Amino acid sequence: MKKSFLQSLGPGLLFAGAAIGVSHLVQSTRAGAEFGFGLIWALLLVHLFKYPFFQFGPRYAAATGETLLDGYRKLGKGVLIAYYILNFATMFTIQAAVTIVTAGLASQLFGITNNLVLWSTMLMFISLLFLVIGKYKLLDNLMKYIILILTISTIIAVSVALFSTKEAFDVTQIIPSGAVELTFLIAFLGWMPAPMDVSIWHSIWSVEKDKTTIVKTNPKDAVFDFNVGYIGTLFLGICFVLLGALVMYNSGETFSNKGGVFAQQLINLYTKNLGEFSHIFIAIAAFTTMFSTTITTMDASPRVMNRTTKLLWRKNLKFGYWFWIIFLFVGTFLILKYFMDNMGLLVKIATILSFLTAPFYAILNYKLITGKHTPEKDRPDILLRILSIVGIVFLIGFSIWFLLSL
Repeated sequence: MKKSFLQSLGPGLLFAGAAIGVSHLVQSTRAGAEFGFGLIWALLLVHLFKYPFFQFGPRYAAATGETLLDGYRKLGKGVLIAYYILNFATMFTIQAAVTIVTAGLASQLFGITNNLVLWSTMLMFISLLFLVIGKYKLLDNLMKYIILILTISTIIAVSVALFSTKEAFDVTQIIPSGAVELTFLIAFLGWMPAPMDVSIWHSIWSVEKDKTTIVKTNPKDAVFDFNVGYIGTLFLGICFVLLGALVMYNSGETFSNKGGVFAQQLINLYTKNLGEFSHIFIAIAAFTTMFSTTITTMDASPRVMNRTTKLLWRKNLKFGYWFWIIFLFVGTFLILKYFMDNMGLLVKIATILSFLTAPFYAILNYKLITGKHTPEKDRPDILLRILSIVGIVFLIGFSIWFLLSL
């Protein structure tokens, strides 16, 4: 029995759903608004150099039937402990950064209240209900429609912006200089297209998908599914940079660090080009995108913490997944209560942390996919290995450059 095209898609679109969030709606739009077309080089480079390490997640899962976490355990208990600590240190900040942007959009779309902590709490509670009722299968099916809605609305907005602009395009590429610009660049690269540990989430979703289907996914199909999602994230990243550049660059307007104000500015980016009639449609599309990211991150972090706990202590907690979800819920609420007035700082902390930990995940994924724990026929070819090594050098080099500039 062979899977249809749509059936073969799943974890790759969940990857896209997790990736197309803060990195695109916030960071890419801001890159265009502040640098025009000048950071396109950074967007393309980071997609190229991160590609192998994200791809190794679904490739390893399809080749072995295991998650990357199982592979890390085989590389040594110390590796898994290091991951456990890193993930614990970042998961609340990542969830908070994603949820506060979603809350800002929700307050603009539905009104009711401007209290973003209250909105964040409601959204996390609704996400919890989604995961209780629908589990992985609902998440998988929902994402196909969400990505489609966002893609269509974004293409229309960019097309109209391109045709309506009277300014000549300046495609001169810019190398940021100075601490402020460099910090933005690292934050931009940190979550573009996603934090590197999303490769672990992807491997878990791949294993979960195989539990819900009769036909097991082979490595070739897994890579195809991933490529569809990855190309989508690159394309939409470019679209959001273009929107920021075409509508806000040299306009004298800058993005606010406050969630509600930023959400209004973001929606205005679209409606300025498409007309007021489109306000509700665009607001729904942007909100749906961020809400999908809120759900996927809320599902993924507890899954990885539960799996890591089981691998480290060889104990299968009956309600481990739900324990970590509640723990994440409470921790995120506390962070938002104290950081809600400065969404920009929250996003900056989370994205920089993600970039500085990226070399760690890159090296682990490369070591695992090229070593004895992956069947020889499923290991990457020489070109992908070379790209991986160059990618590791790129990630380490940028991290050192950033740390030296502080």
